[in-house]
Amino acid sequence: MEKDMDRSSVDERLVDAVISLFGDHKPGTRPVHTLGIGVDGYFEPSDIARNYCKAEHFQGRRIDTLVRFSNGLGSPVRHDGWSDVRGMATRFYLTDKQVTGEDVRATDLVAMTLPEFYTPTVDDFFKFAKAARPQPARKERAWRKFVDMLKLKAPIRDPEPGRKETQEPGALDYADHNRFAQLAVLNTGTIGAPESYARAAYHAVHTFIVTAPDGVRRPVRFYWQPVAGVRTTKPDAVPDDDYLCEELRKRLKLWPARFMLMMKIGEAGDALDDPTRPWPPKRVRVAMGTLTLTAIAEKQDLYNELIAFNPCRLLPGVEVSEDPVLRARRGAYEASRKRRGGLSCPFHDGAADGK
Repeated sequence: MEKDMDRSSVDERLVDAVISLFGDHKPGTRPVHTLGIGVDGYFEPSDIARNYCKAEHFQGRRIDTLVRFSNGLGSPVRHDGWSDVRGMATRFYLTDKQVTGEDVRATDLVAMTLPEFYTPTVDDFFKFAKAARPQPARKERAWRKFVDMLKLKAPIRDPEPGRKETQEPGALDYADHNRFAQLAVLNTGTIGAPESYARAAYHAVHTFIVTAPDGVRRPVRFYWQPVAGVRTTKPDAVPDDDYLCEELRKRLKLWPARFMLMMKIGEAGDALDDPTRPWPPKRVRVAMGTLTLTAIAEKQDLYNELIAFNPCRLLPGVEVSEDPVLRARRGAYEASRKRRGGLSCPFHDGAADGK
């Protein structure tokens, strides 16, 4: 019982730590990726997917899906033109599509445009969140930028029009003192804004273990590659602060949007339990299937606002690695769901551990 209480306390602290990064967060909403849009679609596994993973959604039949695209900020105000990490949470429905119910069998894949995470452990994340709390946004003087570059430090970017607070100074200072955070912090500052939610690549970041029909277990990392290609806005162009949802509506009225689910296979020496460390580019990649997005979901109150995804909601054949951040996300996501009144999709006994 005491261990359960300790776990619950950590889960709540993680949610609070994320909320602390956004000064204008609205209680009762998602702590991060607050603003989004739900999209209907279906997933078709490739012919070779079943050879690598025995999970049910890779066995050949078409699977209904729901995708929630989102901006990364925890703000209730939309800022599509800002440089920001975007999210793509996907639910694969093995039974009829519905948000909740004991008969729902589903698995989730939670991904973002950032290819790596900020910290390797939960304790480090608490320290990062404390360091990166928002500060008043202001332009850094030219001489200060020059001094930063002489010290081989990333200068603070000029804030976007309308930005009053920023996490960047604290995040950069934390990265200066913690090498593991440098890649994620640098990429966050330069990631830009996508021209479309359908024209960004999304990474699941963490390592998972997949089991093949012959019992072979492999460490893998998943990511979504847009068939239309990746395209961001020009650095000197600040688009309308509310264009991504409308662009997606117009796009899907003309034709479907498609993504390839790619699976990168780890090798000896790769960081299996550290989401801050990318794997070498020359790793075997397997095309596991195609996601086709067909229409904006009709009930956005359910299929955008109330739906609750969880990266540890898995099916037999896929299991979590020993990555401590990934393992902590199960409880933290559930704590967030309960706090904001989100509807649950049940975990199935043993599924999260691949049993």
